[in-house]
Amino acid sequence: QVQLVESGGGLVQAGGSLRLSCADSGGTFSMHTKGWLRQAPGKERETVAAINWNGGDTYYINSVKGRFTISRDNAKNTMYLQMNSLKPEDTAVYFCAADVAPFRFGTTPRDFGSWGQGTQVTVSS
Repeated sequence: QVQLVESGGGLVQAGGSLRLSCADSGGTFSMHTKGWLRQAPGKERETVAAINWNGGDTYYINSVKGRFTISRDNAKNTMYLQMNSLKPEDTAVYFCAADVAPFRFGTTPRDFGSWGQGTQVTVSS
């Protein structure tokens, strides 16, 4: 069974850092764009960052530019999100996801067809 599994969430004070990881257990999505999306209570899910299959293209939502870095290691079937200078407004459930098809570079939530279970990130003020 194809699975995307997130890890690395938790509670951190404002200004702190966390690194999220997303393991692709079957290596099925090595040719797919992958992304990190988040959903806060009462808000719509939004794409925080995305990276194309070989890491050559990246996307960031404006609010995280300069603070978050997305990367992937296809040899390890793992994607990462390094989050620095965290703010309370970054509090949300973070999901990793893979594009519905290989070799595309979709960045909207509807472009992603396979999802992990989510990991909670809470930033205290």
